[in-house]
Amino acid sequence: MRPPASVPSARPPAPGPHAGSAASMPSGDPAGRDRLPSLTGLRFWAALLVVLYHLSRQAGELPGLAEAVRYGRSGVTFFFVLSGFVLAWTYDGRRVPAPLFLWRRFARVWPLLAATTVLSVGAWLALGKDVSAKAVTASLLLVHAWAPDPVILRGGNPAAWSLSDEAWFYLIFPLLMALPAVRSARGRRWIAAGVCVAVVAAWLSGALIHDAGTRAWALDYLPLTRTAQFLLGVVTGLAVARGWRPPVGPWAAVALVAGWHLALVPWSSAVPDALWYSPYTASQLLATPLFALLVAAVARADLDGRPTGLRGPWPVRLGHWSYAWYLIHEIVIRLWLGHFGRPAGPIDTAVVWSLVLALSLTLSACAYHWVEHPLERRLRAHGPRAAAGPSRAGRR
Repeated sequence: MRPPASVPSARPPAPGPHAGSAASMPSGDPAGRDRLPSLTGLRFWAALLVVLYHLSRQAGELPGLAEAVRYGRSGVTFFFVLSGFVLAWTYDGRRVPAPLFLWRRFARVWPLLAATTVLSVGAWLALGKDVSAKAVTASLLLVHAWAPDPVILRGGNPAAWSLSDEAWFYLIFPLLMALPAVRSARGRRWIAAGVCVAVVAAWLSGALIHDAGTRAWALDYLPLTRTAQFLLGVVTGLAVARGWRPPVGPWAAVALVAGWHLALVPWSSAVPDALWYSPYTASQLLATPLFALLVAAVARADLDGRPTGLRGPWPVRLGHWSYAWYLIHEIVIRLWLGHFGRPAGPIDTAVVWSLVLALSLTLSACAYHWVEHPLERRLRAHGPRAAAGPSRAGRR
């Protein structure tokens, strides 16, 4: 899923102690979304990881590939980190009124959420399934991840649960940016270290929750648990805006993330997902620092003008479609399996995977160009406006 923060655009670093800071750029301009284009391109690969995870779990496994993507749901963690990074980098040093900020976020998230929820409900009805009006309402109000009830959590559009977490992040973002610890370099270092400890502690706390369903909700869906991932993105974004250089480059960071996911393969063979010490929850929580390092390394490469292979026209275009792809792909999988059934062997499974990938991505491109982007622009145009010449807060 891509959490739907717009990726800011790169610009030549200005001289002085805050070279590369976002303060010199207008914030929240949908026409200037790709200011760090490699992050936009990276979004596609994270969304692909989530899509392959659902295909593996729902449509059948492909030998070799299925093991590598079995815990691809960790792509949601990437998007939570990315969301904090992008918002902090974009709004750093700008005094944007909270109502304006929240309206921009609403315009970014809600139109496509509403459209795909209608599509999802139609899919449920076409398959002869009951639809909970309470679940649909909770989904449209972006509060469904706060409920441990699986019907409420996934009864609208199952993939949209992460938007409930995002809505919470948006509400607290202005408060986070005002914290003295977040505004200082030393404070950010302490926060980053605290988040790394917190995600390990959260995973270990699974030993205290004996019911697997309750544990999954508390550690995987609950917005309070996921806040640490967003917070690490915020402090990382501010650090990069102030010139921090991550200790590794983009490809080394990619290797670390890939190595982590490959290490989960033997772990998953030894421990069932229902146990608290399985890699199911660990894959999402413990990957948080690695994803922060990846986002920082890719952003830094863009700011330095170094090649990443992620900022060409097609990677950026695919990144634009990633939010729609996240919300649409599970509906396509559900309808396909409901109509044709689960494929029988590896060849049929490969065909279904290919067809679902192609169909869902095509629908996502249409949704981006005909629903998501035009409605966002229209809502922004009719919402509150920023005052001319917004002042910028001091930075340290």
